[in-house]
Amino acid sequence: MTAAVLYGKEQLRIENVEVPRLSPGDLLVRVRAALTCGTDVKVFRRGYHARMIRPPALFGHELAGDVVEVGPAVTAFQPGQRIVAANSAPCGKCFYCMRGQQNLCDDLLFNNGAYAEYIRIPERIVNKNTYEIPEHVSYQDAALVEPLACVMRGLEETGVRPGDTLAVIGLGPIGMMFVRMAKAVYKARVIAIGRRTAQLDRALGMGADEVVLNDEGADVITPVRNLTGGRGADVVIEAVGLPEVWQLATQLLRRGGVVNFFGGCAEGTTVPIDTNRFHYSELTLLASFHHTPELVRQALDAVTRGYVTAKDFVNNVEPLSNLLDVMQHLMSHNGHMKTAIIP
Repeated sequence: MTAAVLYGKEQLRIENVEVPRLSPGDLLVRVRAALTCGTDVKVFRRGYHARMIRPPALFGHELAGDVVEVGPAVTAFQPGQRIVAANSAPCGKCFYCMRGQQNLCDDLLFNNGAYAEYIRIPERIVNKNTYEIPEHVSYQDAALVEPLACVMRGLEETGVRPGDTLAVIGLGPIGMMFVRMAKAVYKARVIAIGRRTAQLDRALGMGADEVVLNDEGADVITPVRNLTGGRGADVVIEAVGLPEVWQLATQLLRRGGVVNFFGGCAEGTTVPIDTNRFHYSELTLLASFHHTPELVRQALDAVTRGYVTAKDFVNNVEPLSNLLDVMQHLMSHNGHMKTAIIP
């Protein structure tokens, strides 16, 4: 079969590799759509991911497809079913799993290889994080479930309430998902902050109430305070992953507000904090990582209900043979939405 193999920093090759062999509890899935994402771009740029992937390795993790073969121990799925599988599954037995923090599982099993004709879904993911796609949901829609589950964890952890003012910094696909879900599901007032007018227009289409342009040298703090009675936002979502934007996020908060540093910075990065303001303004600073099986199920339900669809988040379709060009383009152009890779 044809598959994308990551060998290191910006070293990606499309190669012929063997079709994966199944263990008794595994599935073999024909990939019908694999979506690009910011994490893949970071992995491509850095050449690895500390938790998810170490090269050389098959690449890609947002997918939907058809079951073509089942291991002899599989009873829940059969060939011909349309399925979406998450890229991980927790063990269910460790310290963190027993405390409802399955995303921090000591033995969190990751699966890569979505940019390929076929992918093996390991038994644990088959049992805990694989779902049949409803008939009216497209493959590209279904492949949005994994990133959406991460966004839903971020919203859940920040404790967003109806009527809260939520500011989102960074308007790539993840930031746009925050805008859509915060408005449509949590009934928040949303201020979207981005670097390009096209992003701001898209955010308004996603439901943002106000937008703020964050171009080079712009004052973002004053407009946000003017929109919030001088106080600042109740909740700020940082969806960029740069230390200077982490710092900006704290400055947009009201006293008693919550910031979620959702965008992960490079390993070894440190960010200074104004401890006086942090303490006397009772700021809550938190970060969200990954998802849980329950949130994956909730994300599939949200996709099924039409809250998030490919027509809003996927703006390009390319064959697998063009993946290297796609990654290089995404690495050099911030703010693009997703590309569907069709093996």
